[in-house]
Amino acid sequence: MNKTLGNIFKGDKVIWMIFFFLCMISIIEVYSASSSLSYKGGNYWSPILKHGGILAVGTFAMVVVLNIKCKYFKLATPILLGFSFLTLLWVLVAGQATNGASRWVSFIGIQFQPSEIAKGALILAVAQILSAMQTDKGADRKAFKYILIVCAFIVLPIMLENLSTAMLICITVVLMMFIGRVPRDQIGKLLGIVALIGVFGISMILLVGRERQEEPDKQTLTEIAAEQKEAPGLIEKTFHRADTWKGRILKFFNNEEIPPEKYDLDKDAQVAHANIAIATSNIVGKGPGNSNERDFLSQAFSDFIYAIVIEELGIFGAAAVALLYIFLLFRTGIIANRCENAFPAFLAMGIALLLVTQALFNMLVAVGLAPVTGQPLPLVSKGGTSTIINCVYIGVILSISRSAKRKTQQTATMPETVPATA
Repeated sequence: MNKTLGNIFKGDKVIWMIFFFLCMISIIEVYSASSSLSYKGGNYWSPILKHGGILAVGTFAMVVVLNIKCKYFKLATPILLGFSFLTLLWVLVAGQATNGASRWVSFIGIQFQPSEIAKGALILAVAQILSAMQTDKGADRKAFKYILIVCAFIVLPIMLENLSTAMLICITVVLMMFIGRVPRDQIGKLLGIVALIGVFGISMILLVGRERQEEPDKQTLTEIAAEQKEAPGLIEKTFHRADTWKGRILKFFNNEEIPPEKYDLDKDAQVAHANIAIATSNIVGKGPGNSNERDFLSQAFSDFIYAIVIEELGIFGAAAVALLYIFLLFRTGIIANRCENAFPAFLAMGIALLLVTQALFNMLVAVGLAPVTGQPLPLVSKGGTSTIINCVYIGVILSISRSAKRKTQQTATMPETVPATA
């Protein structure tokens, strides 16, 4: 029995424990936060059974991936890059829209987000470029150019429909370049150019986007529909989500204090009820399943699940969830330090940085320190494609931990196995 369990739970035990605790928190909090879905569907067990099934599929995929040797990840890189690029173009042309953004495609009855797969493909490619072009003085200067070329094919299509995801990927890639010892002057120039582009992009958003202070009436909706039927120009195609982005930017930087009696709960429902959930937690929390704001937050089980965690588990529970991601990053760093080869080390750190950065963004949004981005909390929020892909990411880290551990043991026993020469 122990041998059978050992064959299943391979890899670093600390990573397994972090994954287990995150899954347990996910099951409890998603079940609690899905009350609105249960009420609408008339089945109180359906949401959690579906979520548990997705976690089970993700765990199975993770076990499969952790048994794959790291060298095969290299072989999969060009295939995943090609698949990601084609599906991202598919999304732009015929993607299924959700909340005004086309992010989903359906293939043989399976609906998925290509951006979730593209993130992993890009991390694989960057890790391979950094490892292949390492020198004694750091990464070759040509590595920077190759990384930018690969990023252009992946990040630009994502940016048109999902700006927050594109930003997360870019942050992860920049951090990987720091770890991969890309020349600092190249990274500095890149950050300067990105800052200029960011200023220009925000200016265009504020210029092109329309600020809607109230719900549009029927006449306004008719006018908007008539405008959308016309052939859009280049600016309209590029900034077709400018209205949403402008609203989020203005809302985040609006420091005007509004009296409680004048606060519009219908207009700013998500942010308002997230703040109420946090404020009413009373530090120690209300206890699992006792949230009140879950019935008012439209994305309580996804984008704002961290607010529900704070409301039910209190500050200490919220800190425990945040520490799990910090432990994941530090433990992955230990695993990467064991690796004799550069590729698995860069790959493991890239995946960990991606997960932790996304988790950080989700938490900042939930507590009102960042604009609403629509990023779920990895391995905790209710999801389909994202949950399974995140489980696969953990499987990759576990696979690398197995290889790193075995190589350390071989190195330690090397002097005893090599016969002495006369």
